[in-house]
Amino acid sequence: MHPAFSIIFFTSAAGAGYGLLALLGLLAPLGLLPANPLFGLAALALALGLVVAGLLSSLAHLGRPERAWRALSQWRSSWLSREGVAAVATFLPAGVFAIAWIALATTGVITGIAGWITAAMAAVTVYCTAMIYASLKPIRQWANPWVPRAYLALSLMTGALLLNALLGVAGQASGWSSLLALASVGLAWAAKEGHWRHCATARPVSTAETATGLGHIGRVRLLDSPHSEDNYLLKEMGFRVGRRHAVRLRLVTRVAAFALPAALSLGALAAGPGALSGTLALLAAAAATLGVIAERWLFFAEAKHTVTLFYGAGEA
Repeated sequence: MHPAFSIIFFTSAAGAGYGLLALLGLLAPLGLLPANPLFGLAALALALGLVVAGLLSSLAHLGRPERAWRALSQWRSSWLSREGVAAVATFLPAGVFAIAWIALATTGVITGIAGWITAAMAAVTVYCTAMIYASLKPIRQWANPWVPRAYLALSLMTGALLLNALLGVAGQASGWSSLLALASVGLAWAAKEGHWRHCATARPVSTAETATGLGHIGRVRLLDSPHSEDNYLLKEMGFRVGRRHAVRLRLVTRVAAFALPAALSLGALAAGPGALSGTLALLAAAAATLGVIAERWLFFAEAKHTVTLFYGAGEA
């Protein structure tokens, strides 16, 4: 599939924003985050800012953005519509949570209920985003249980790394936040490796023989292209990435998204509260951001739609 930057930015930014929002909603009512209203304001502004920026980027990907509101009406059958409904619905409990936590400076029942509902809605929204792709059966790299697992784990990881960085900058770094970041990196790494392993070992959904129904004759090969020049299908669904480039980008993802953040978070944990810890936590979040962008580019670029079988692909 063609890796459009707008969708790469949307899934990366919104995933990080929802991950941070979920952690704020879970941890603030428990009193694990600083009571300073400025910290709460900065953390929520970052989380919601990433979410809004991601959603606006997804609108830019549409051919007719002004009609995006119509997608909300198809929630019974469309994961894209469910994602939109969940994204909009998340802002209501998030607003109540923000007012209770920042303006009223309380961690009581209202803050707890609103925070936990916000966390649940954030997770639901990320799950719906993942299911947009996991529900597409003609693309075997997407139609598998590892896609929602990886999306949720990467959202949690980027959110945890951002939270650890915010705490470090505020001078409130603690061992539990670095441990949370480390654990989330390990979980996301395992989920992504599982997805890659599945893509490499799963049997093809279809082959040229099954797609044409001519397998009983023998091996099927393309004699001539159906078109004299590229069309929409080839541009959007026939994108090809060289195996050598894919291997390099997977290495970049492993190092930038997982290995470096894990090492830097471990360094922040060992350094203890202070400027060094905050700097290492910031670097971990920055490295993960670049790594997730590379991962998301590969997620789209390596996907093979079965329609490519009619344009010379041997299997999909």
